[in-house]
Order: sequence, then structure tokens, then C-alpha cells
Amino acid sequence: MKFTKLCIAALWLLSFPGYLHAQDPPQISLMPMPASVRLAEGRLRVNPNFAVSSQAYSDSRLEGAISRALLRLDARTTLTLAVSSDAKSALVVRVDGPGEAVQELNEDESYSLEITPQQATLHAATVTGAMRGLETLLQLLSADRDGFYFPALHIDDRPRFPWRGLLIDVSRHWEPVDVIKRTLDAMAVVKLNVFHWHLSDDQGFRVESKTFPRLHQLGSDGLYYTQAQIRDIVAYARDRGIRVVPEFDMPGHAHSWFIGYPQYASAPGPYEFKRYLGGDSVPFDPTRKQTYHFIDKFIGEMSRLFPDAYWHVGGDEVDGTPWDANPAIQAFKKKHGLQDNAALQLYFNQQLTRIVHHHGKQMVGWDEILNPDLPKDALVQSWRGPESLALAAKGGYNGILSAPYYLDKMFPTSTYYAGDPLPANSDLNAAQAARILGGEACMWGELVTPENIESRIWPYTAAIAERLWSPREVSDVGDMYRRLDIVSARLEEAGSRHRLNPEALLRQAAGGEYPAAVGDFMDFVEPLRLGLRMDERRPSQNTPLTSLGDIVVPDPPESRRFAAQVTAFLKSSGRDSSLRDALRTQLQAFLAMNDAISTLASHAPVFRDGEATAADLAGLGAAGEQALGYLAEGKIPPQEWIAQQNALLDRAAKPKGLLRIAVLDAIRELILAAETQRPVSHVKG
Repeated sequence: MKFTKLCIAALWLLSFPGYLHAQDPPQISLMPMPASVRLAEGRLRVNPNFAVSSQAYSDSRLEGAISRALLRLDARTTLTLAVSSDAKSALVVRVDGPGEAVQELNEDESYSLEITPQQATLHAATVTGAMRGLETLLQLLSADRDGFYFPALHIDDRPRFPWRGLLIDVSRHWEPVDVIKRTLDAMAVVKLNVFHWHLSDDQGFRVESKTFPRLHQLGSDGLYYTQAQIRDIVAYARDRGIRVVPEFDMPGHAHSWFIGYPQYASAPGPYEFKRYLGGDSVPFDPTRKQTYHFIDKFIGEMSRLFPDAYWHVGGDEVDGTPWDANPAIQAFKKKHGLQDNAALQLYFNQQLTRIVHHHGKQMVGWDEILNPDLPKDALVQSWRGPESLALAAKGGYNGILSAPYYLDKMFPTSTYYAGDPLPANSDLNAAQAARILGGEACMWGELVTPENIESRIWPYTAAIAERLWSPREVSDVGDMYRRLDIVSARLEEAGSRHRLNPEALLRQAAGGEYPAAVGDFMDFVEPLRLGLRMDERRPSQNTPLTSLGDIVVPDPPESRRFAAQVTAFLKSSGRDSSLRDALRTQLQAFLAMNDAISTLASHAPVFRDGEATAADLAGLGAAGEQALGYLAEGKIPPQEWIAQQNALLDRAAKPKGLLRIAVLDAIRELILAAETQRPVSHVKG
């Protein structure tokens, strides 16, 4: 699979409207877009004498950030750049102070960056702000025939929202330490600042507990983080300006707790390790004092590992059936005047809040915790949508949005980009709007393993990061995609394997190297979205996620390029012969892809999953080429042809082998244009 067939050098020269002087050909492509960018004349050259010095304040965190930045600059320029104490160095980093001892929600992340032909000056109030500025500087590096340089400019930047997170679910499928660290490095590139670590669920309890060792001994299948590893990852995240918020789900999604400690469940055991994904889930028994003693001791132990002020308790999707079937719980509800299970969960959350407060934390929970009687310092994470988030804000609660940002749904990046925690049409007043703290992308674990999780997170999450950092007015989808393709390379430079791992999995499936046409085929198909995938072929924890549907990536750049060409061609009313020729060449290539997949499947059985889809794609290629012919001749095709193509489109739309054709809508529009002999204004990606 290829990153893109577009020339990267050409991409760097394209502009992003509204932020730069029109008279200067822009040579920068930043993501997230800063709050303010002003280009100036000239360039600061990066040569063997280029050095960096820190002034005013420095500590080990800042020194580490500068060192990592220089290593990336070294690798890109092939130079060996140095740290200096000279205030006249080519890059001067001025930091006023360290910031908070434990990074906080409202830590100052702002910075300014001034680049002249003589010197670059990065100024920030805190080390965290300096880290954000260094990432911007790294994205600014450009090149010409004379070598590398930074463009002269002035940037003033600060985040729109203070909470910009990524959730990773390690319960349903385990993710080892190296994957977590690579993800943290990539998060830093796009200025995300909260790592939400979903550490327990029905399918796994993933942290060593010395107080209650049967939690990890029996609830993890041997796959868990030691306390030393937890401390290491928390420190690693802090060194990159990222907070770590743990989630231990309760009272529901708690099956893994009860394998070792069934006495705290609301239904009798025994409980065994649950490898299947989904299904029934027994909640904690919220009526027994022993339950709260257990939770109190557990949170007391874990809170010493996680210094962040926020503590996520889950609270979502509680199945009340075991509560209804338990006579003791029903008697408790009657005695305490609890009318329903929602009231019982509120009772649980009120006790839980006191425990969390006792250990110096503030509660975070999903939508279901929201209740007017919940303490106002609880933070609500909305998976139900902006309306639910707004309701929480109107009720006096701080909140963050996740509903539009579920990465396991594998929507087009443009869909994620359109989601906004505080949209322009919001009816919240200023005080209520201030309670919207930001949002989190969510990588749930049903369909990801260490081999494919990075290709499901990146580069798409960079667009979500921009939505949470940049001004609301930064919203041009075409320009977002242009810059996304560029930041993808920067993410890879920082260590992400989102492009390398699919290549490796493809070679594994092929039993070695594979024909170029096979890689081309993978550029024009996508994985099934979550619901369809689970309907077609539901995995368990033991299922190897190495099928073609697990290897291909959502929203492939080459498919977007093809769709953009179709859009441009139809907007020209079919008169642009160069675009017509390019489209015809690509449509003809679908036939070669079909032949290559068919041949490979004869000795590499994994590719049998692709045969039906490749045949459909070849048929669509032939239909698209015929549509181009009808458009060139200005003739409406016969009804028999139209009926045949509509049947083909219907057949191609049905999932096969966990794959869907990414260019189906584009070819549909070509066929429709031929049928009507009318240009079509837009093609879906």
C-alpha cells in the first residue's frame, strides 16, 4: 500500500486559506492549525552550525523535549545539530517556569514562535507550552535546492479546549508497553494532552494489584501492566506533556473483577475469564458495605500510581437484570425508597464519589452517571452526543465529548472532523459553554491488536486533535486532508507504525512479497464499519485480526484522490480530457488488481477474502470506463446498460470478505452522470 501517489513536494506548496499573506507562496502545512500565523520575508537556514539553547528556565523535561526534537531534525536533515548555552543560537527556547508539579487541566500550553532569517525564538510560560511549540517548529521544516530551512513567520498559539484526549481500551485486546509509548509519542506530535487508559472491562483487568492480587492473576489471562510499568508510562507521558487518566469501569462492565472476587457481584458465580466480546455483564452489588470497603482499598492503592486529579469510574451500560433478580437488592431498594435501578446507580455513584474524593480525585464517568443529585464536581464524558453534553453543561456539570470520535466505527476522517464539542449553533450561554472542556477520540478494543491498532488511530486522530486545538473557523475539509497526508509522515517519523504494520501484515498474508497490483487493490478498499463487521464475522479475544479486512485502512488516501478527480471531472461537465484520461487509466487498472488478487489467492488463502470484492471492483472499473465513453459522446446509454450497472452497484455495495469498496460512491456518480448527461457537483469520499 502506498502513502499517496501525489508528489509530496507539491503538497508542501499548497496553501491553506485565511491564515497567510496571499502574496507569499505558502510553504508550511501545520496540524493542528495555530490560533494565529503571520508569514514574513526570508528563511532561517538549517546548516551544520544550527544549535539550540534554552534560556530563563530549564529542567530535565525541557532538556528531554529539546533532545527528542533535535534527534528528529537530525534524522530528517542528515545533520548533527547541537545544544548550546549561547543566547545567540539559531533556536532559542525561553521558558518562564516549569508549570505544575502534576500537570493539571488548565495548565498553560500557549506559546509564541518568532522566526527571522537570523534566529528562531520560542517563548512559553511553561515547559508544556514549549513542548507544543517544538512540535510546531518540527512541522515547519521545509527544503529547497539549497537545503533545509524554516520559513520566517510569527505564531501565537493556544488551545481552544484544555481537554484533548485519546482513549485506548486495553481490556478487550491487550496492548503492550511499546504500543502505548509509540501512541504517546504520536499524541504529542498533534498536541493531544490526555491519555485515557481503559484498564478494566468484562474481558480483562489489566493492572497489577498487590492489595487484591487475584484481580490481575485471574482477570488478565496473564496480560497486565506491572505497577513499575504503570509508573514508567505515567512518567513517559508527563515528559511529553500528557496527563494519564485511568478508567476502572463500575458498577457495570465488571465481569473481570469477579473472577477473583465474586463476593462483590450482584449475582452468584463462579465467574470465568470471558474471551467473547459483548454479551451479558453482571454489575457490582451496590447495597453491601463490603463492596465499598473493597473499592475504597482498591482506589487507595491505584491512586498512588496515577497522580492525575481525575479518576474515571465508567458507569455506562449497567445491566440491571441481576439487580432485579436479587431479593436482597430489591429489599434494599424498598427500604431506602429507591424507585428504580437508575436511583440505585445514583446511590452507588454517591458512595463512589465520597471514596474518590477521599483519595484526592474528581470523578469522571460516562453519560449514565448524570443525575441532578450527583455532586457538581463530577465530569461527564458523553458517548451519546452533543445534545447530552449540552444537557450536562446546563445542569452545572463540566463535560467532554466523545460521541463523534469513535475510531472503531471507521468513518471517513471528514466525519470525525465535523464533530465539535461546542458547535457554532450551540444554545449554551457563556457560563454553560465554559463547562465544555473538550473531547476524546475513543479506540475501543474489539477489533484491534498490537498489529493493527496504530493504523486504526492514525492519521485520522490528527484531524480530531485539530478540532480540539484550533479555532472553530479552521474547518476546510479539503485542506484538512491535504495537511493530514503530510502530518501522517511526521507521525511516522515520531515512531508510529500506522503505515509500516499494514505492509508487514500484507507480506505475512502473501507469504512474502506481493505484486504491486495487490498493494494497489488495498488502496481502494476499506474495512467494514463496526456494526457490519460484528454481524459478518464476530471475533473473540482468540481471533487473529490478520484478515484483509483487518489489514486495510479506513479512508485510504488513494481512494480520496480518485473521488476528487471524479468530482473535478464532473464539475467540468466532462470536458477535461486530461482528467478523463487519468480516470480511464485508473479504471482500467482495476482489472489488473482483480487478476493479481485471483492469482495470489491460489496459493495464499488469506486473499480469498478479497476475490469477490476484487471482481466487483473490476466490474465497476469497466462500468466507469463505459460511462466515460458515453459522457465523451454526449449519448445517454441504453436502458439495458443502465439496469446492468445498477445491479452491479447493488451487488458491489454488499460486504464481502470483511471489505467494502472505498470508491463505490465515486463510480456511482460517474454512472449516474452518464445516465442523465448532467454534471454532478459532489462525490462522497
